[in-house]
Amino acid sequence: MSTALTVRDLALGWGDETLVDHVTFEVARGEIFAILGGSGSGKSTLLRYLVGLEAPRKGEVEVAGYGAPDLARGRPPFGVMFQDGALFGSMTVLDNVALPLEEWTRLGAQTIDAIARYKLRLVGLGDAADKMPSELSGGMTKRAAIARALALDARLLFLDEPSAGLDPSTTAELDDLIQTLSRTVDVTVVMVTHELASVYRIADRCLLLDKERKSVLAVGDPRVLRESADARLHAFFHPDAKLRRRAWLPVPTT
Repeated sequence: MSTALTVRDLALGWGDETLVDHVTFEVARGEIFAILGGSGSGKSTLLRYLVGLEAPRKGEVEVAGYGAPDLARGRPPFGVMFQDGALFGSMTVLDNVALPLEEWTRLGAQTIDAIARYKLRLVGLGDAADKMPSELSGGMTKRAAIARALALDARLLFLDEPSAGLDPSTTAELDDLIQTLSRTVDVTVVMVTHELASVYRIADRCLLLDKERKSVLAVGDPRVLRESADARLHAFFHPDAKLRRRAWLPVPTT
């Protein structure tokens, strides 16, 4: 399979502080790739570098057929769904999805309307076009944000914590949608997430960042990595076991 995204020896950080160094990985076209790590490990920071919101302090990010992500270059070759959806509250759902088309194309109003409505049907929101964001449930908001991210027919989609704030049932439905989009409209998905159930359910591979080592701990199939004998991998992929051990610790006496 061809490569959709390449990252070479990337260093992440703020000011003089390095969060993660020597980040190297590739994402194959059509793959669902998850970025994992504990709190403060640099997951969201890495995403900012991948979409061009931050310039690499070292290393390279390359989007296939485009080069380094640079939002100043014009129409981006990828779509982004932000963690809370980031829909404009004063605009209808349809207008939110139509906005990238109005901004980056010269299509007529009727064509833009038709495309935006198609994108909403694609995510199961065909009947919600005229609703305001305040009228949407959490799951519907995430779906609308995905529709907007796909408005320009991007073949690379970045998702920031897509299931954050959702109940398990809605999370599973969103997982199904992400997997369906990946398989049916040939979109590559890179998602930052903390939901291991979602990772096991739909991710082809994952990358695990380690806060203490300030580096990548592992890259691979999450269903294989969770069976690793490495203590650090086992602790991350089996958090319940760690909690059970703590529950059996003796209570200190004074």
